[in-house]
Amino acid sequence: MIEPPFALRLYRSGMAALEPLAMGILMYRKRRGKEDPVRIPERRGHAGVLRPQGRIAWLHGASVGESISILPIIERLTRRGFTVLVTTGTRSSAKVLATRLPPGAFHQFVPLDVPRYVRRFLDYWTPNLALIAESEIWPNMIMELEERSIPLIVVNGRMSERSFRRWQKMPLTARAILERIDICLTQTKADAERVARLGAPRVTVAGNLKFDAPAPPADAATLAMLSGLISGRPVWMAASTHGAEDEVVCAVHRSLAGRFPKLLTFLAPRHPERGEHVAAVAAAEGLKVVRRSSGRPPGPDTDVYVVDSIGELGLYYRLAPVVLMGGSLVPHGGQNPIEPAKLGTAILHGPHVHNFADVYAALDRADGALPVSDGETLALAVAALLRDHARVRAMARAATAIVEQHGGALERTLLAIEPYILQMDLERL
Repeated sequence: MIEPPFALRLYRSGMAALEPLAMGILMYRKRRGKEDPVRIPERRGHAGVLRPQGRIAWLHGASVGESISILPIIERLTRRGFTVLVTTGTRSSAKVLATRLPPGAFHQFVPLDVPRYVRRFLDYWTPNLALIAESEIWPNMIMELEERSIPLIVVNGRMSERSFRRWQKMPLTARAILERIDICLTQTKADAERVARLGAPRVTVAGNLKFDAPAPPADAATLAMLSGLISGRPVWMAASTHGAEDEVVCAVHRSLAGRFPKLLTFLAPRHPERGEHVAAVAAAEGLKVVRRSSGRPPGPDTDVYVVDSIGELGLYYRLAPVVLMGGSLVPHGGQNPIEPAKLGTAILHGPHVHNFADVYAALDRADGALPVSDGETLALAVAALLRDHARVRAMARAATAIVEQHGGALERTLLAIEPYILQMDLERL
C-alpha cells in the first residue's frame, strides 16, 4: 500500500479546512430544492434512524439509476441475514427507494466527503461490508474504510474514456485510491482495462447490473384508468429529457399532429422540478398541456402530458409503444434504455449515447432500437412507427431478447462477494 501522495493529502486537509463552508453549500442546495430540509443532518454524517443490531452491509448509489441497479443485491443480502443500509445523494432517489426497498433495508443520505462527517457516519453505522455502485470515488470515504479494515467492493463499475484521461493526469493519486478497493467489478472489458491501468489491483468483468434490475413498477389502478382514457389515440413518449430536447419534442408533436389526429405525447423531463418550464415550452408551441403534478389525467384534447413525477416511468413505458430516450439528442450521454426494453417499447435515441454505448450498440445491431440525429429524423421515425404496428412489436421483441441475453451480472457479482460473507461467517464462529 503506497503512502498517500501530496495531492491526496492536500485534498484531505483541504476538505477538513473547508468544513465550515460545507454547511453553506448544503443550505444553498436546500434553497434550490436539492436537499431534504428535514434530513440535512444525514449529509453531515448524523444518523436519521437508530442502528439495528447485527451485521450491516452498506450499499451506495449516487442517484435513481444506480440505486435501482443494486436493488437485486440488496434483496439477496437481506436474505443472507444482513441489514442493508442504502445511501444515495439525491431527493429523487430517496423517494423512489421509499417504495422499493425490501424489508430489512433502509435509506439514509450519504454524507459529504468531509473527514469529520465521514468518520461520524462510519463510527455510528460500523458496516461490515461496503459496496459502492458505478463510479462514486470519494477519497476520504475510501481512506476511512481502509483504516477501519472494512472491505470495499465497487459493483457495476464503469470508467469512461473521459474520466480515465482525467485520472491519468494524477497517476499516483489514482493508484493510492484504487489500490484501497478490495475488488472492482466492472460492466465491460473496456471499463476493467481502464481501472486496472490506473492501479486497481483486483478487477473482474461482471457485466451490467442494470440488465438484471427489475422492470420499473406501475400502479395497476392508475394504469387501467389511463389505458381507458387514451384508448384509440396514437401515443408516443420522450423519457428523461434534458434542456433543448423539450423544444424538439414539442416541435415534433406539432409537425405530426396533422397526420395523426388526437396524437398524445408523454414528455417526462429527467428532473421533475423542470415540469413548469417544460409545460411553458409546450404552451409556447401552441399545444394544450397538462402536468402530472396537477393531479389531472390527460383529457381528450391534451396534446402534451408532462410527466413531472418521480418513480412513475414504468407506468408510462407501459402506455407508450414508442419511446425516445432523452439525453441523447444533446451531448449528455443518453439515459438507460434497459427499462423500456423490458416493458415492450420500440426505442428511439439520438447520437449522444456514450453513457450506455455498449447497450445501445447491442440494441441497434438487433433492430431493437432506432437511431435518429435531430428533430426532423425523429419526426420521420415516430411517424413511421405509429403507422407500422408490426414493426413496433418486432423492435420490442428484439429489445427484450437483448436484455435477456446480457443478463447474469447479478449472479457474477454475488459470486465475487461471497468470499467476504463467508469470512464474516467464519469470524462469528
